Amino acid sequence: MPVEHKSVASPARSQHLLAWPRRIAPGLLLCLLVTAVAIGLERAEAAVFGATWLEALVLAILVGTAIRTAWTPGPAWRAGIGFSAKTLLEIAVFVLGASISATMIIAAGPYLIVGIAGIVIVAIFASYGIGRALRLPHRMALLVACGNSICGNSAIAAVAPIIGADGEDVAASIAFTAVLGVLVVLGLPLLPAVLHLSHLQYGVLAGLTVYAVPQVLAAAAPLGPVAVQMGTLVKLVRVLMLGPVVLSLSLLTRRLRAQAADHPPTAGRPKLSKLVPWFIIGFLALAACRSLGLIPYPLLAPAALTVNVLTTISMAALGLGTDLKTVAGAGPRVIAAVTGSLALLMVMSFALIRAVGIA
Repeated sequence: MPVEHKSVASPARSQHLLAWPRRIAPGLLLCLLVTAVAIGLERAEAAVFGATWLEALVLAILVGTAIRTAWTPGPAWRAGIGFSAKTLLEIAVFVLGASISATMIIAAGPYLIVGIAGIVIVAIFASYGIGRALRLPHRMALLVACGNSICGNSAIAAVAPIIGADGEDVAASIAFTAVLGVLVVLGLPLLPAVLHLSHLQYGVLAGLTVYAVPQVLAAAAPLGPVAVQMGTLVKLVRVLMLGPVVLSLSLLTRRLRAQAADHPPTAGRPKLSKLVPWFIIGFLALAACRSLGLIPYPLLAPAALTVNVLTTISMAALGLGTDLKTVAGAGPRVIAAVTGSLALLMVMSFALIRAVGIA
């Protein structure tokens, strides 16, 4: 009997493996098409306006959401869209670890590093409190808090699978964070004259408040190379906080779910893979390898491109799964939460500049 069972199960398993690519192909191809359109729009934007204010990642959400508004994908499309939204996003977070190096961060000095880390932690708790005070759902408030406090879209995308956020939460958080991010890039260069900031001080402020690395460069460029270099360095320290934050959220989420289910404590120590998702372990491992110089320099640019493409495909999938009515319904509260937490982040950043004594 065991022999017969094995001979029957093996062909069934093989058929399942062969059917899997066919199941995800339609939805995956649709996500790739939306991604191609978003990249084309980004390039057109740069050609017409001379700058890119909305990245392909954000445009992919907008295009996907527009398609979803006009047409609801049927069952044949859902497996591929789900694969793109979850699995490809996890792979992107894993590869993102290769972009994190400790060399430049250590050169910034201990006081500034500790101050940046402290601001990120305080900002997450404070921003979450603002979101909850505005009656945002728990997951939405946490996404907004992490997006504002760490690195915008990347943080939202990394935190979402950990806390079980759905497509509407992710799309709404990224959409409003992205719009406000563009406004910050446009308005932030006006502050040095008002607040009497030096180029170095302004670089710290830009690195602490602007979401994406390209946006930091755009915001700091009007004040010259010193502001750009300091802004990029501070931004890298913020991005480095993504690993510990996601790791902590993963452990906390698992504990809360176990308590909610009233699970009795299990004997022995659970495996690390059960405590922390595989892509977070991979993220931290790649960050360590990069810091130790084990990742060849020529591989860094392809790794960054891979992260960007996979994340954009995932955002296209999230857009395709987003009900515009749900996003619009949460709009005013999300805008208020994002704006309030960003204002708080700017105040804390300015206080750090004065406390550390950056001239």
